[in-house]
Amino acid sequence: MSERLVHVIDDDEAMRQSLQFLLDTAGYAARTHESAIQFLEQLDALEPGCIVTDVRMPEMNGLELVRRLRSRGVTLPVIVITGHGDVPLAVEAMKSGVADFLEKPFDDEQLLSAVRAALDSNVNDDRNDTEKQRFESMLAGLSPREQDVLRGVVAGKPNKIIAYELGISPRTVEVYRANVMSKTGAASLSELVRMALLAGF
Repeated sequence: MSERLVHVIDDDEAMRQSLQFLLDTAGYAARTHESAIQFLEQLDALEPGCIVTDVRMPEMNGLELVRRLRSRGVTLPVIVITGHGDVPLAVEAMKSGVADFLEKPFDDEQLLSAVRAALDSNVNDDRNDTEKQRFESMLAGLSPREQDVLRGVVAGKPNKIIAYELGISPRTVEVYRANVMSKTGAASLSELVRMALLAGF
């Protein structure tokens, strides 16, 4: 059962209960924790699986939690949940090694799909090499301007800042971003960032 275990960390009780219900219904065992600190206190008895954590929490945020886990040698895949304005934070989380991030509001299938992929990554790590080569060739097919915009996105910069730095309008940045999503086949911003980071972009 342990490889179907999901640790849910969120300070919002309604969100914890909702995620637990969704995961239980989908056949996963969900363990909920109301803070990152509470979760870390139980680390010695930690069972394998994956972690779903909110980014914005009092005392210790999701990003700091990821750093603490890595420093203590915990390699469980982590999915980070972020609010709309937290994309730069989510990009930083991806660079810290989280498996995925989901922007609220997300639908149930998005979360379940991220959990499936995270649990599979425990078992199947050599997929990354094939993915890396595929992403490298996709990104090589982008125009120089599209690559510039992608660099801005991966750096966690908002469209307005990317536009200012490149001397183009925010609307043009949106067009380039849409082209990048279309050419790479990325279904979401988190997938695009993961592709870019995996390809060493």
